[in-house]
Amino acid sequence: MTIFLAIVIGAAFGFVLDRIGTTNPNWIFKMLNLTNLHLAKTILMAIGVGSVLMFVGQMAGFVNVGHMSVKTAYVGVAVGGLIMGFGWAFSGYCPGTSVAAAASGRKDALFFIAGGLLGAAAYMVSYASIKGTFLMDKIAGGKVTLGTIPGAKYEGLTAIQGDLLGIALGVVFIIVAFVLPNKLVGGDETSDAVPAE
Repeated sequence: MTIFLAIVIGAAFGFVLDRIGTTNPNWIFKMLNLTNLHLAKTILMAIGVGSVLMFVGQMAGFVNVGHMSVKTAYVGVAVGGLIMGFGWAFSGYCPGTSVAAAASGRKDALFFIAGGLLGAAAYMVSYASIKGTFLMDKIAGGKVTLGTIPGAKYEGLTAIQGDLLGIALGVVFIIVAFVLPNKLVGGDETSDAVPAE
């Protein structure tokens, strides 16, 4: 049942990714060069709504804090994030959107997926040689959250109640999604259109 639910939820998520345009690299490029911010606004809105729902759910007792998983922050995670960001800007795909794009029939996404798998294999092969380097140094103690969440097993960087901080940040993201203009630089007349592909 768990695998079935994962497939159904994954397919639904992939469908949404395709409908908002993230499976089309051209719309990613337009977002990154600031000529069409439709995707940026959608991403900000999704993060904001998700954050508000999750933290309100925690405060109301609907979401169990014990299910929260905070990954350890390493210097290497920041370096890897920069590498992935460069790959995303260069190709127009990230791991999730590439799989959805491949499912929608885009053959170029298959090359991105193959490159990602090769990159993962290279990391596995080189891990023994880098695990003792500065790349594995923890950032801010490793597993931490911005605010302190009652009942969680993670330290907070601030004494602010994490649930309230999460709701406040979510609201900020939602407001930014609403007030952000459709574009910040030039672009053609059709750059404000919602992606159709």
